[in-house]
Amino acid sequence: MINYDNMLSETAKNIKPSGIRKFFDIAATMDNIISLSLGEPDFKTPWLIRRKGILALEKGRTQYTGNAGMIELRQAISSYMERKFTIEYPSDDVIVTVGGSEAIDLAVRTIVNIGAGEEILVPEPSFVCYSPIVELAGGVPVPLVTKMEDNFKLTPEILKAAITPKTKALILPFPNNPTGAVMRREDLEKIAPIIEKSGILVISDEIYAELTYGGERHVSIAELSGMKERTIIINGFSKAFAMTGWRLGWACGPEPIISHMLKIHQYAVMCSPTVSQFAAITALSECDEDVKYMVGEYDMRRRLCVKVFNDMGLETFTPEGAFYVFPCIKSTGMSSQEFCERILKEKQIAITPGDAFGQSGEGFIRVSYAYSVNHLLTAMKRIEEFLMSISGLG
Repeated sequence: MINYDNMLSETAKNIKPSGIRKFFDIAATMDNIISLSLGEPDFKTPWLIRRKGILALEKGRTQYTGNAGMIELRQAISSYMERKFTIEYPSDDVIVTVGGSEAIDLAVRTIVNIGAGEEILVPEPSFVCYSPIVELAGGVPVPLVTKMEDNFKLTPEILKAAITPKTKALILPFPNNPTGAVMRREDLEKIAPIIEKSGILVISDEIYAELTYGGERHVSIAELSGMKERTIIINGFSKAFAMTGWRLGWACGPEPIISHMLKIHQYAVMCSPTVSQFAAITALSECDEDVKYMVGEYDMRRRLCVKVFNDMGLETFTPEGAFYVFPCIKSTGMSSQEFCERILKEKQIAITPGDAFGQSGEGFIRVSYAYSVNHLLTAMKRIEEFLMSISGLG
């Protein structure tokens, strides 16, 4: 009999499964479950986008595209970046990827030297993929703890203290999953000089750039003086355009970096899905109003969730971006894992423990409000019943 354990790489064996999917997968085996665990819009992909995809299929446009993506799409991305963020990227500085996650993977693998002990700074709590991607690339992820009292923003003090001679890059995950924190222009202006002086790169994950609230648009760190040449911007279509299953993202950055990312992309996936690329052109050029509508709905749900959780006695930071709230459950005396396991078993509510997003997320839970109001209200009622039962009031 083959000893498969001996056949596996130690790196692969040591990577932990996604903490987001754990509770979703358990919930999928149960009845009467209400899930608030996934960051998946409940909106259908806007009709104009779907129609373009259907048309591409009807016309048989199912062949490979160029490795970097269709030139028409890369030009549309360039126009979008200039229109939304006043940053100019020629099409050669753009690569179309299989979702934003592939773009992050390409960026990290392109800059990290295997075996050199190079460090990538990862603010936490943050999306589950960053540290595993760094480890798989042979790098060393270094967590930078953000705190609720700082509105979960990366402070210049924390950043400066973490930089060492081995630091290669900073991942900048804002607007943030899971906290909903946003780095405004004044926040970015405080950390930019530290980044520039240290000579490190920035991988700026801006997948939630369209989903910000309060009247201020998202500001990319690449907009600041001296930062564009050291920043790789990651974005995509999943969140803003409700296109999760279309699996399409992009990266923009300095051509010497993008050209090497393209080589890895060539060997790993060849090109992104052709039908999705045709549809994405329409998303960027014709769907501003659809995005505006969805953002308005998310904003209403955001305010609802924050109020209800605070009224329950679970202190909840008011998110300024993305579509998650991050209530503090320390008052219950339970760990994040215990809280989520018990509420799943006792009230059939699937939510994600905060420690899935880094150890600093312990004592919190992530709740996605990318669901209908009726769905959310029903879930909130069950959560309140659970809190009353554990406090002896139920």
